[in-house]
Amino acid sequence: MRAYAILALRIDRQLSASGGGPVLMYSGPGRWSSQVRAEQPPPPGLLAEDCEHLLHDLPFDGSRARYLAAQLRSMRVFARRLAGEDLPLGELARQCLGVAADWQPESLFEAAHAELDAALPAATGSLAQRLHAWQGVHTLRSEAHRLPELAGWAVTETRARTNAIVPLPPDTAVECRLSAGPHRGQYLGERRSVIHLNNSAPFNLADLLYVVAHEGFPGHIAESMLKDIELVGARGLLEHQVRFMISPSFVVSEGLGLHAQDIIFPGDEAQAWLTDAVLAPQRIPPDGSDFAAIQHARNVLWGVWGNAAFLAADGRSDVEIGNYLARWALLTEAETKWALDAVRAPGMSTYVLGYYHGWRILRSWLDHPERSARVRRLLTEPLLPADLEPGSAT
Repeated sequence: MRAYAILALRIDRQLSASGGGPVLMYSGPGRWSSQVRAEQPPPPGLLAEDCEHLLHDLPFDGSRARYLAAQLRSMRVFARRLAGEDLPLGELARQCLGVAADWQPESLFEAAHAELDAALPAATGSLAQRLHAWQGVHTLRSEAHRLPELAGWAVTETRARTNAIVPLPPDTAVECRLSAGPHRGQYLGERRSVIHLNNSAPFNLADLLYVVAHEGFPGHIAESMLKDIELVGARGLLEHQVRFMISPSFVVSEGLGLHAQDIIFPGDEAQAWLTDAVLAPQRIPPDGSDFAAIQHARNVLWGVWGNAAFLAADGRSDVEIGNYLARWALLTEAETKWALDAVRAPGMSTYVLGYYHGWRILRSWLDHPERSARVRRLLTEPLLPADLEPGSAT
């Protein structure tokens, strides 16, 4: 465990220094992270060799060995990249994410656009204009400071529904904060968590459960907390204190996040709850739109981000990539700029491929009579994309 943790910390330190990180979630002994911060960074080539040694000398077998090997293969790729080696994006995805990620046909996005067309209120203008208008109608404006309070109500509801699938510790504490940067769920340990809500852009209240379920319950916070309890605490699998983010396990995590609302709010239940608990008190009347269908279509459109990452890897211009994102992902100008920065960023250009493919893989896997049991497995077992693909034994 010590050699694995030290290696991950060393790679993360050098990736961060080179502008490509941080890419590690670490909750292991502080003395190991202190050691790495204080030492002279070793050559990247040596880090790649260390990955090879650990891969060939894993002291475990079965699913534990497969999980560790997947993490180490991802770490090895980035150690080699630090040493100057380059790989095509598709091969990076195969080695780092454990998925066969390739260009997605625009016919897929055309179908998503048709779904949006049917789900949005009838209006003049392009599909993008109608989507942005729908977002604007549902934006929290006059009392933006109340967003953490509203999110807290959503946390209470999503926790209760998640608890019906998998028992949660009764002393779980979640704080909702306004923060710079994208929405994110952060598990702090000891049953404490924070949901950071982006305060740099207007918040669409129609997405409140979609965001809170993704970042909180049954999404990222639930997964981090339950695996900390089950894998680290109960089973002593200390490697789960060292989570290299550009890896197969995070494809599963992001897929779970994108399915999180649907798991606990089937059909139109999310829209019904939002209408009664949030939108009506904010004097936002029903407009005939279908929230679930809109969010489903937007999940499909994560494939556009993946295609944009391939365009960036091919050396296409910012103008061409930005136009592609605006055309197919229907992003605003500000969203397009943020997406363009993401698909050009080292590491993130690979990570974004995990959203669509994680959603795609879990969509089929969760369509099963034992859906609740499978959700429990996602939250408590170290599953990889290969475990969930059609034909796997799981």
